[in-house]
Amino acid sequence: MDKVNRFIQFNDESVETRKILLYERIAQSLANAPFVKITERQLIEYQPKDATFAMSVFWRHRSEQVTHLGRLSDIYLLAAGFYKQFDLAAWKRFAFEMKTSRHPKLAGQIMMLLEEFRLMEAIQRTRVGTKRAFAMRIEVYAEFHKDRLLSNAKRGFLSDAFINQLFLDIHTGMTSSPHESLHQLPMERVRQVAQSAYELKTTSQSGDLAKRIMDLVEEQLTGDSVLPLYTFGESFEEGKSKAMSARAMSDPGESDNQELKETIEEEFRAWHRETEEGEGTHLEFELQQGKQGAADASESSPGDENAEAQQLGLGSSEGNDKEGTANQQSEIAGDRLEQTSVKAGSDYGAAHRHVTFSVTKISNRAETISAVTLTKWRNNHLPIVRALVTEMKKRLERKKQLKRENLTKGRLSSKLTSMLTDERPRPFYRKQAPSQELDAVFGLLVDGSASMIDKVEETKEAVVLFHDVLRKLHVSHEITTYYEDAFEATKDVQPNFFEVMHTFDETHVDSGQAIMNFEAHEDNRDGFAIRWMADRLAGRSEQHKFLLIFSDGEPSAFGYDRNGIVDTAEAVWETEKRGISVVHLFLSAEKPTDDQKELFATMFGNKTAASDSVEEFANETLRILRKLLAIAAQ
Repeated sequence: MDKVNRFIQFNDESVETRKILLYERIAQSLANAPFVKITERQLIEYQPKDATFAMSVFWRHRSEQVTHLGRLSDIYLLAAGFYKQFDLAAWKRFAFEMKTSRHPKLAGQIMMLLEEFRLMEAIQRTRVGTKRAFAMRIEVYAEFHKDRLLSNAKRGFLSDAFINQLFLDIHTGMTSSPHESLHQLPMERVRQVAQSAYELKTTSQSGDLAKRIMDLVEEQLTGDSVLPLYTFGESFEEGKSKAMSARAMSDPGESDNQELKETIEEEFRAWHRETEEGEGTHLEFELQQGKQGAADASESSPGDENAEAQQLGLGSSEGNDKEGTANQQSEIAGDRLEQTSVKAGSDYGAAHRHVTFSVTKISNRAETISAVTLTKWRNNHLPIVRALVTEMKKRLERKKQLKRENLTKGRLSSKLTSMLTDERPRPFYRKQAPSQELDAVFGLLVDGSASMIDKVEETKEAVVLFHDVLRKLHVSHEITTYYEDAFEATKDVQPNFFEVMHTFDETHVDSGQAIMNFEAHEDNRDGFAIRWMADRLAGRSEQHKFLLIFSDGEPSAFGYDRNGIVDTAEAVWETEKRGISVVHLFLSAEKPTDDQKELFATMFGNKTAASDSVEEFANETLRILRKLLAIAAQ
């Protein structure tokens, strides 16, 4: 099920992740721009800085078919219409000329209405499959404009009523008389002029026709348009490209030589190029266990955003940079490893463009109280860990002894009757190659948000069980908690942290005490963490790769409220495409509600499970682990 209601009762709108991802793919294909994203706003609009097309919320709360076709029509207009065929320079010239008009907003709305009609006709001529969606769009919007016409006329908004009437005349024909409230306007003459809408070929022609219509009605109307029906978004309506302004700020000498972009596509690609240039991943590190000793910096070199990482940042360092002091303080005795803060850029999804992240190895030093608790848990888990390890070893032994029969060469079978009965006998067999160990690798992400505080101990117990089973089976695994610093997060920078309890290279190392040192922090940015761990798993050579996520709620971080669910679902989808199985365990102190189950099914598909209470975390973890290990042992 891909549609659920949000938990927050005062904002219980639906989040339809799979459909939004579908619309995103359609938009990317039509626009030939794999970097664009889809969101919803009051009106359809463009957000070039975020590489986003916005569908209109107008289609919500309707039948499923109307909503789907209506949103498709928005996508067609956004990606195949205005994006490629709208002359942005001509529109800006028109807007500049209309500044002296008594009703500049009305003029702009009329031109956009004409352009919408022109582009709908053009798209349907080249893409016949869009006709059904546009037919539904016209039908629904015609009813909307009929209602708005009556409402605007009653309230005295004659400019808005005029736009409603013009839409109906152009899209549904001019068979009926204009509304009586417009009697003071030369509607017959307007209708004659509006007939030219069927012959429009360019944006400039739409602007000229809009001017002719304005010349006919401008004197008779007393007020400008109040309720907008069309918008491009503030990026275009400021009259000057934001991308152009940003480049002018970085190099004022270029501002006089800038040319207006001819299409919205050029504007988007200019923003995209600038974002790519300014947001490379400048530092990348492989996480390894620290080694005691001083670092040799004799061969150090300046950073380069296009260069690949070739060196590990281990141990402590000294410097005058106050902001980096906290991150640079680390113990070099193998207990901690720190990675310099890295800017995510566009490598981890558009929603995380302003994220910075650092990686820290949690100390594996024992504390008296936690050491006693760890020993107690392990004593309790010992029988079930032994049982599971024995079960997996038996599976591997059976796999080792299995024979492949009916072969043309190999060992001669004791059953030779096929030599007499078969025309082409195959009396040979072969044993399978020995399987000493499981060819699998696991990555475990543990939600480190503040909501985990009341269930930290139970989570630690479940993670310890996970770690002990895989360690006994000599299966490589990495355990990491992730969180965002909510107090330091701003619009431009969102600091994220990965605290690693156990690394892939520590297969035989007991990291139980590092797990015991896990603590809850602030927010969680799930989609970002999934992509980060997926990158680490993708570089592994094992045949079976599993990514497990332990979390207790929906994603919550700066600017990541509504699109967090969609982004997480997209991250899961991307990870599965890379051959990595994503499994989610919902950590809840109470039995999950239907809404909660639906939400996590939306993000993680059918690979999500939930425990009925905090006491069941470890049991549920064991159940999931047994299934995944059985898959790897086949």
